Amino acid sequence: MKRKFILPALLLFQWGIVSLIRFFPAWIETYYSQGLYPKIAYVLRTALGGLPFSVGDVLYTLLVLVLVHWFWKNRIGFWKHWKTHFWTVLSFLSVLYFCFHVLWGLNYYRLPLHEKWKLEKEYTYEELVQFTRQLVMQTNALQKQIQQDTTQAVRVVHSEATLFNMAPKGYAVLASKHPEFYYESASIKGSLYSLPLSYMGFGGYLNPFTNEAQVNSLKPKYTAPLTICHEMAHQTGVASESECNFMGFLAASQHPDVYFRYSAYTFALNYCLFHLEEQKAGSSQPFKKWINKGVLQNFKESKTFWQHHQTVIANFFEYFYDYFLKWNQQKEGLESYSKFIGLLINYNKHTSVFYAH
Repeated sequence: MKRKFILPALLLFQWGIVSLIRFFPAWIETYYSQGLYPKIAYVLRTALGGLPFSVGDVLYTLLVLVLVHWFWKNRIGFWKHWKTHFWTVLSFLSVLYFCFHVLWGLNYYRLPLHEKWKLEKEYTYEELVQFTRQLVMQTNALQKQIQQDTTQAVRVVHSEATLFNMAPKGYAVLASKHPEFYYESASIKGSLYSLPLSYMGFGGYLNPFTNEAQVNSLKPKYTAPLTICHEMAHQTGVASESECNFMGFLAASQHPDVYFRYSAYTFALNYCLFHLEEQKAGSSQPFKKWINKGVLQNFKESKTFWQHHQTVIANFFEYFYDYFLKWNQQKEGLESYSKFIGLLINYNKHTSVFYAH
């Protein structure tokens, strides 16, 4: 076989292996997600976590520059030599596909958390109403504790760097109850591409090649602690977006810092209000009359921010990411983000998510 065909052939071979291995989640769970992956993640976070900038964002920038240079260099007679370029592109994708799955991507095929913890995902309307009522009480209490005034929106006093440094404390509490989520050697950073992320509709992301948790530094700061804990869940090997929201809530809601707890409860409450409206139009309105005005101001702040950045670009990336999630074992696509409410409600039946501080 000619050298130029080796990597493209390996791409096909890799695709076949991944297509087969997804039918053996227990094997992935044991040998990758709880075996090889934690070691890879620890090495990457230890090596890159102390650097004051996002190595992953820099690598993405260099990649774009290399691609632009390659296209420019081959612009003359590009279509004449399309076969050569085709094999070059496939070779590049083969390497990228391998690195993605080995460094993080195989976590998509591990055992779902709700199966390991024996949690139901479904809930009744009455259970949602009761859970929302509890969330309102807790959120109101936290907002008043912070501002001493129910009409004032919460303003986080910590810097972004301080939030990054504080975040692991929530996972320390979580790991005391669920050791598999033990987190060490933090690598959490503000994204160099926060503005593009805002227009793409993303609050943060995990770079699967460097294991850096990237946070959109421009979005309302009161939402940042939950976002940080969500991305940290990805770093522990959780791939499902609903499970990351679930784990992010558990970590942030148990954090010793009140701003983390407030971020967690406002996040869950907002989703519950959304689900109430989905099930019965107008059913969220009685709760909104009960919610502190300061909390509602924070909700409005977040809604305004995302509406301001809503463009056709965001629509494109929402469509792309929705398809990407469905391709990677998350059948609900973007809707999977909101599915964590079912996990919270059913988790709360056995181990209360409402903690006294």
